[in-house]
Amino acid sequence: MTLSNRLSLSLWSDCDPLYMQHQSLCLQLQDDHQLNVNLLLLALWLDMHHYLLPKLQWRQLQQDTHSWERKLLLPYRQLRRQSKACLATGEYRQMLELELMLERKSQAMILTALKLMPLEEQTSTSTNISSYHNLSHYLALFNLDSRNYPSLQSASQ
Repeated sequence: MTLSNRLSLSLWSDCDPLYMQHQSLCLQLQDDHQLNVNLLLLALWLDMHHYLLPKLQWRQLQQDTHSWERKLLLPYRQLRRQSKACLATGEYRQMLELELMLERKSQAMILTALKLMPLEEQTSTSTNISSYHNLSHYLALFNLDSRNYPSLQSASQ
């Protein structure tokens, strides 16, 4: 199976359990540092599957994703959060579903961009490559050190 097929077939479904396991930390990093949870999960997935995305590509993915999200997803998320106290449960759930649809759109955009980027497959003989190199690259964009997040490091191994 090619990497492209593997990305298409399993990437986000593989990330669902990672998200469930680390949901509170993911949301905290999103809220406190404006990380993109999908990109954080992508970093973990790439590390788990031994693919390395260069630092420059991480920066490009972050910029492209943030540009799109800043226009639509982030304002909508803020509106949903502010509206929570004013809405009935069903209405709030509808807003959340729309936000999740926007997240899936973001995932599709990330996947499309990722397929055009150079990924280096890491082997057991690769030197100087930690098992959480992508995680380190992504967190470094926000001046965060992956060593401060041992649960994420262990998830990416």
